[in-house]
Amino acid sequence: MIRILVFLALLFAVAAGFAWLADRPGDIALVWQGYEVRTSLMVAAISLAALFVALAVLAFLLTTILRAPRIFGDWMSGRRRDRGFRALSRGMVAVGSGDVKRAKRYSIESRKILGSEPMTLLLAAQSAQLSGDAPGARAAFEAMLDEPETKQLGLRGLFVEAERAGEQEAARHFAEEAHATAPSLAWAGNALFAYQAADADWRGALLTLGSNLQAKLVSRSEAHRLRAVLLTARGQSLEASEPDEARALALEAVKLAPGLVPAARLAARLLARNGDFRRASKILEAAWREAPHPEIAEAYLDVRPGDAAGDRLKRAEKLVTLRPNSAESRYALARGAIDARDYAAAREALAAINETERTERFCLLMAEMEEASEGDRGRAREWLSRALRAPRDPVWMADGYVFRAWAPVSPVSGRLDAFEWRVPTLALEGEDRPVLDLVPPPGTAPDEPPLLEIEPATPPTSRPFAKAEPAVSPAKPAPVPQVPAASAQEPVAAPPLPDDPGIDDGPAAVDRLRLQ
Repeated sequence: MIRILVFLALLFAVAAGFAWLADRPGDIALVWQGYEVRTSLMVAAISLAALFVALAVLAFLLTTILRAPRIFGDWMSGRRRDRGFRALSRGMVAVGSGDVKRAKRYSIESRKILGSEPMTLLLAAQSAQLSGDAPGARAAFEAMLDEPETKQLGLRGLFVEAERAGEQEAARHFAEEAHATAPSLAWAGNALFAYQAADADWRGALLTLGSNLQAKLVSRSEAHRLRAVLLTARGQSLEASEPDEARALALEAVKLAPGLVPAARLAARLLARNGDFRRASKILEAAWREAPHPEIAEAYLDVRPGDAAGDRLKRAEKLVTLRPNSAESRYALARGAIDARDYAAAREALAAINETERTERFCLLMAEMEEASEGDRGRAREWLSRALRAPRDPVWMADGYVFRAWAPVSPVSGRLDAFEWRVPTLALEGEDRPVLDLVPPPGTAPDEPPLLEIEPATPPTSRPFAKAEPAVSPAKPAPVPQVPAASAQEPVAAPPLPDDPGIDDGPAAVDRLRLQ
């Protein structure tokens, strides 16, 4: 549009000039070598303009003739590049459609024509991956590292190839290099963070998490949760050697995630060890308000070592006032009352629990109370039998397996913050699902600690989750087990028992919970 306006302006200027000359006529006389040329001013101006146009056309023709070889060469080169890009395009289509033969043929053709263009290297790598040629794919990706514009693509390809080959050290190296080159790369930041967490490199994982947050690869709320888990993990590793630093890390984790049970327990334990029982209690109370948990109740009752059973019972009553409608509050109160030998208060606390919330722990507490208060072994056995058929209590689970204690990283998948406090689910009938079990390795003595092995799936009639506890022998069940704390009770992996007509588990048995 601007060019048209400029052309019209120039044309208007020329027309105005000729009109100006036409309004002012005159003659021009030229005498040269005895010749005299006389003409009007208008004719002389037109002749001069025509001369300039002719000179311009002549200069263009001479320039075209001189540049003809180069123009012809550029035309031939353009046709060759067009042919190379057509081969490249067809090769990418062949890779997408899974045609290995055509992909390799077009890869070779495009590389012959275009040389080491980034897209030709990518086509060569993808065609090699499609045909299963891992060395060829690595060679193509390594060639990309020489150019700054293709370095990130090469590192990504080498990372994928290393992961496919199971070379975790090499994959981590490529992720680190890519993250250092471009911190905004999502795959590099997430992969490096996962590797550092799996290797218990808590300090490095904290730095990478901060870099990922700055690059907006993770949301702020998720980053706070992950940072709290990492701080708790690092605090646990420094608890014995550097308690002051571990306490600072635990307090920061509690601020970021008040409901993180391991962080609250670690902070309270370290504060209590330092004599600050008041602050330790406040942290546990805040965690209890966030989400009641049996491990929080256990830590709160034992916050001051050496206290009498009556003091522990008073602290249990404080938990009830903080969350009066929670079943965990009633369980904590019952635990404290049994330890204080106040069996009437224990019965009242257990009777206040709803029918839907009476789990294995409820039955085991009743069995312990019957044995301790009345010495009635018959009733104790009855409650133990009910415990086998009662709903299971929540436990720490990660990747479908049950564990006795929380850990920052899942030992199954290596994923950070994989542990959840929930009720174990039963496998569907006919589902072939492996479970973790403790079995002694071949050739070991019976008294040696068993090792963790993966066993075939349990039958559909049995509970498919066993405690994943390496180097710990499973305890033999006693006739009347004594429960040290309500939160420490673990579900027993055993098949459900058939209904026993000799056991009274009807409404009359439930009424026994009420005070006489």
